[in-house]
Amino acid sequence: MKATKTVIGSLEKCYALGTFRYDGKDHVVVAAEKKNPCYSFDLEGKLCDTLWEGPGGVMTVAQVPGQPILMATQKFYSPNDSAEAKIVYYRRTEGKWVCEMLCELPFVHRFGVLERNGRYYLIACSLKSAHAFKNDWTCPGRIWVAPFPEDITQYNAANPLKLTPLVSGLYKNHGFEICHEGKDSFAMVACENGVYKVTPPAEADGEWECEQLMDTPASDILYLDFDGDGERELLVLSPFHGDTLTIYKKINGSFIEVYRHGKRLPFLHAIWGAEIGEKVYGFIGNREEDRDLIAIYWNGEAYVYDQLDQGAGAANVLHFRAEGKDMLLAANRETDEIAVYTLNAEG
Repeated sequence: MKATKTVIGSLEKCYALGTFRYDGKDHVVVAAEKKNPCYSFDLEGKLCDTLWEGPGGVMTVAQVPGQPILMATQKFYSPNDSAEAKIVYYRRTEGKWVCEMLCELPFVHRFGVLERNGRYYLIACSLKSAHAFKNDWTCPGRIWVAPFPEDITQYNAANPLKLTPLVSGLYKNHGFEICHEGKDSFAMVACENGVYKVTPPAEADGEWECEQLMDTPASDILYLDFDGDGERELLVLSPFHGDTLTIYKKINGSFIEVYRHGKRLPFLHAIWGAEIGEKVYGFIGNREEDRDLIAIYWNGEAYVYDQLDQGAGAANVLHFRAEGKDMLLAANRETDEIAVYTLNAEG
């Protein structure tokens, strides 16, 4: 795979990425880790809107299903400065993007909306629960859940959405991925305790399911069928903000290491999976030393990778399609670049 890079903007400490459909058009959005704005671009890379100027601290953005409303984490500035973190939502009112609070959730890092049997659910993950001093990890995080409301606009600072803790005791609760099976979806959660599969209830009054797939400490994960045998593998970045990329395959009921990247990649962070052509790719980026951006895939005999960029330092990446082309949006945090890579799988 080859990539042609185009820098479409600059944003100090750019971090969170997402897709957002409004005004009848598809957009991508880029928000900042620190106290900076959030921008929306059309799929051709043209700046369309400044959705907000601050306060920033955005780890995740996600659209309300079927509605022109964008949810975001707010005031998560770092693992040591996120006690005031919350989930908010933005909607346009009288030509202006207006912010309302959905819920307060200290140290909330990732969240998303899951669907099962036509019902929607909110799932949110807190990195930890509290701290007494810098780099204090003694208070573990949690997975929080709630039925997703049909009308999110009924919630605000005076009437916040109530979440229920599903799983507690999760240290360095960092990794999060939404996986799809037909119209339904489930979440993958990665933390110091290992990797968990979290499935919403099958019925309105049913129970959530949480299965630990492995106990290896993990920072981020992809759960995809890379080798095309009909069963998903686990691509794991480890440990927390670590330097090791490993792929595990389920053999005789357990996940066994089948690939380890030969090069150390300090501060692994950017991760996204996508099927392009007949291959499933994992797009991976790290934020220290060489700051590689690679595409890893199964070539029919072994796992191989292609170098897409070096030196930029992606915090997050996101695959999308525009005019029949495969594109990779990158928040290159270490260089303040908002970049789009046009992908050529045949290159």
